[in-house]
Amino acid sequence: MTGQIQSLLNQNKRILAVLIDPDKATPDHLEQLLTPENQARIDFLLVGGSVLTSGNIDDTLTEIQKLSKLPTVLFPGSPDQISSKADAILLLSLISGRNADLLIGKHVESSLRLKQSGLEILPTGYILVDGGSATTVSYISGTQPIPSIKTGLAAVTALAGEQLGLRVTYIDAGSGANQPIPVDMIKQVRSHVTGPIIVGGGVRTSEKAKAAWDAGANVVVIGNKLEEDPEFLKNLGKC
Repeated sequence: MTGQIQSLLNQNKRILAVLIDPDKATPDHLEQLLTPENQARIDFLLVGGSVLTSGNIDDTLTEIQKLSKLPTVLFPGSPDQISSKADAILLLSLISGRNADLLIGKHVESSLRLKQSGLEILPTGYILVDGGSATTVSYISGTQPIPSIKTGLAAVTALAGEQLGLRVTYIDAGSGANQPIPVDMIKQVRSHVTGPIIVGGGVRTSEKAKAAWDAGANVVVIGNKLEEDPEFLKNLGKC
């Protein structure tokens, strides 16, 4: 049965997600971010990070739910970031890398906990792309990102993930990326897969967000830019 988030992703519309890092999600920051005006523009919230040093997933979700009824989707960097307080989870397989732990190992560790959680599970092929700067996810995962000029490699990697049964493709330049995913790469991936595509990392202007949607992304993820400027969404149109 298709769940709420998968149904949303399957719609023929431009979807905006906001990534919230529990390490940075103070109550004051969340209040500034989740204003009624911003919430009206957001379709769902991603919650998680490559590594947590001080934040807590359960506490962050509790604070979010005091302020918002937006769907919450876990974007976990480790099994420790699983929480039944969320609505769904992107069950990430890092298909651009060759780290067996992130292809299947951590999933085995998490399987019973996930089954008991009641979360909507979204099997997701996660593709890390070079965004022009070193990222935490590359360091923590011990994998090299796909070079941004290797659009064909990204496309066949996404295709392989879909052929393996992964229902969502997430192409990410990583938190703090200098450059977003190239438009040509998004177009190539779109031409190879039929399922929803999420694009994140380096989206710091409304023009870059629009370019990603125009190229075939179903979902654009905004993260660091909103930490710098909580009012950024006011000028972000989807058309």
